Amino acid sequence: MGKLVTGSEALASKLAAVPTEVLQALRPALTKSVHEIAADARALAASSRRTGALVESIEATSPGETTPPFATGGGRLTAGPNQAFVTAGDTDARHGHLVEFGTEERHHQDGTSTGTMPAEPFLLPAWRLNRARAERRIKKAISDAAKKAVAG
Repeated sequence: MGKLVTGSEALASKLAAVPTEVLQALRPALTKSVHEIAADARALAASSRRTGALVESIEATSPGETTPPFATGGGRLTAGPNQAFVTAGDTDARHGHLVEFGTEERHHQDGTSTGTMPAEPFLLPAWRLNRARAERRIKKAISDAAKKAVAG
């Protein structure tokens, strides 16, 4: 019996079986979708604006491109041929997670407190606003390319 393949390995094996034409048709759909999500994230993050650094740090990374520095745990990440990312963060804005999820009060030994900050989500709501449209766009691109590949 063969090895059970899950997660990324399963996806990679399925994608390897898809004709190149279908994969190439997918990239523009991913790029358009990731840019729409990033635009909505910027609009939603504007409510938390103090300096504008967070809003300006929100970037869309299309397939094959590399994220800005500090966007992924202090490093850079290159999107695979069928990946796209929306990231928030740069040298001036390393607090996106604090805005997205808020903070709880912490007390220090010296008696001082950090205070609290309510969550002002911007990334997850942007994804939720665009998810259905992005999925439809991606499915249509794959379907159209597959039909074209079979017909051609």
